[in-house]
Amino acid sequence: MNAPSVTTAPRLSGSRVVVTGGARGIGGAIAARLAVEGADICILDRLVPEGTAHAAAIGGRFIEVDLLKPDDITRAMDEALTSLGGVDVLVNSAGIFKLIPLLDITVEDWNTMFSINTRAMLTTMQSAARSMIDAGTGGSIINLASMAAKKGGAMEGHYAASKAAVVALTRAAALEWGEHGIRANSICPGYILTEMGAATRTDEQIAEWTSYSPLGRLGVPDDVASLALFLASAEASYLTGQALNVTGGMVMH
Repeated sequence: MNAPSVTTAPRLSGSRVVVTGGARGIGGAIAARLAVEGADICILDRLVPEGTAHAAAIGGRFIEVDLLKPDDITRAMDEALTSLGGVDVLVNSAGIFKLIPLLDITVEDWNTMFSINTRAMLTTMQSAARSMIDAGTGGSIINLASMAAKKGGAMEGHYAASKAAVVALTRAAALEWGEHGIRANSICPGYILTEMGAATRTDEQIAEWTSYSPLGRLGVPDDVASLALFLASAEASYLTGQALNVTGGMVMH
């Protein structure tokens, strides 16, 4: 007797998703993974050629945005929500990273890091939450933090602080917006092999970090995308306010 065939429906069929920083790297992998599962994707990014090409490849949309300009973020979110007809999932993946000794961090360094990594995220969250509340359908907000938010890091004090703020901001959203059916969680990636990370690290550093992982490897963007898919789906309907690690065991709290 032949076993019955099992057809699995796309987990995000019909879901409207905005992904910031979705042109490449972790955000690009998340956008692609969610699109495969049936989501209608709108990528917001400053990288026009890369974002346009990636959006076309996954059957989505692309809108250029400058995350240093709050008014431009609001404009881009308004365009995205109009284009999609609303939003069910917001993924904040855009961010910057720079190595600077703590004694050398300037006010400009600090403000730029927080403007992109934290303030811009608040603006997109507010736009998405207002739309979700008005629609009365709830939704999922997924913010990319970092394991640096939990363990700190030498030469990256302003980066770690901005990502710790992301975790706190996400938990505040979970508490305030939960009554509207909005879930908010953050993902804390470890060493993920992306273009941004590779540009700032040597082969020796990468080899050293690999040795820290109980799994014996560094992460890849798809490792983060798998968790983002779960958080975006109905399977995570009772999960909110969490800061979930994707670190290969390098951080276990």
